[in-house]
Amino acid sequence: MDTHPELVDWLLESDPALRWQVERDLGGAPRHVWEATRARIATEGFGRRLLDLQDADGQWAGGAFFPKDFDFDGPETAEGAGQPWTATSWSLNTLRDWGLDAAALAGTAELIAQNSRWEYEDLPYWGGEVDCCINAFTLASGAWLGADVSGIAAWFLEHRMADGGWNCEWMEGSTRSSFHSTLNAVKGILYYEAAVGGDAALPGARHAAEEYLLERRLMRTLSTGEPVGPWVTRFAYPFRSFYSVLNAANHFREAAMHDGTPPDPRLADAIEVIRSARQADGTWLQERRHPGRVWFEIDVAVGEPSPWLTFHAMRVLTWWDARMQS
Repeated sequence: MDTHPELVDWLLESDPALRWQVERDLGGAPRHVWEATRARIATEGFGRRLLDLQDADGQWAGGAFFPKDFDFDGPETAEGAGQPWTATSWSLNTLRDWGLDAAALAGTAELIAQNSRWEYEDLPYWGGEVDCCINAFTLASGAWLGADVSGIAAWFLEHRMADGGWNCEWMEGSTRSSFHSTLNAVKGILYYEAAVGGDAALPGARHAAEEYLLERRLMRTLSTGEPVGPWVTRFAYPFRSFYSVLNAANHFREAAMHDGTPPDPRLADAIEVIRSARQADGTWLQERRHPGRVWFEIDVAVGEPSPWLTFHAMRVLTWWDARMQS
């Protein structure tokens, strides 16, 4: 695709958390250039701000998945209020996704092991709990920070649905996989594979779950071929735990690069949805904000051109077009 050099220049004006990725994946910068920018995440901008908000006990907001002061019966649980995004799990996800060097969090894995427990049955943090999305985040963050999360890796092998994926509502009796849960699971497993290797059965489980999404073209039901919901084509950054074809296509790009495989042709429908969302000026708009408490905003308001979404969409389309034309 035409990468629009002026758009790359616009993206290069961003915070180091985004800029280094633009340099590496769109700008063709030498390794030493984007590595130097990546190192700045720990010392300036969004990364420094979020690091400064870490508690002395290794956590953020005093809690594992929810802030310490979260009122489970209060207004934040009302319909439309939204999940708070400030606690430890979400803060680690954010820093990891930005590419922060784990060395900037030296000692954090140990502090969390000592001080953080899941709100569900007071379970120890690095052991995970029963929600597959939470376990996926913890699997990736543990691999990143050097914690032993092999037990969570084994948990994923033991809790797959018969159709190949996962569903966070399995405890409530769900027997069919969920788009959201399956995507979060394969993202966490892929990160774990790349970081530490792990159980030889994990890649097979990941591939089977990816097949679940590919059979559905990342967006459709098997029974009718209709989109599974309006949320599949609505783009928002940060991605959080929510499914969209852009979030999913980003995973399939990373998985293909890790596995050394070409793009799967069944991604074509999702790719065209992403391409069709491009504005006349080459950007992609922020289409929604996931409600809930945040430490600070890192992207634009709804309706404005989003540097983060524009980067992710351009990167996916560049990968797809280059590989499909070769």
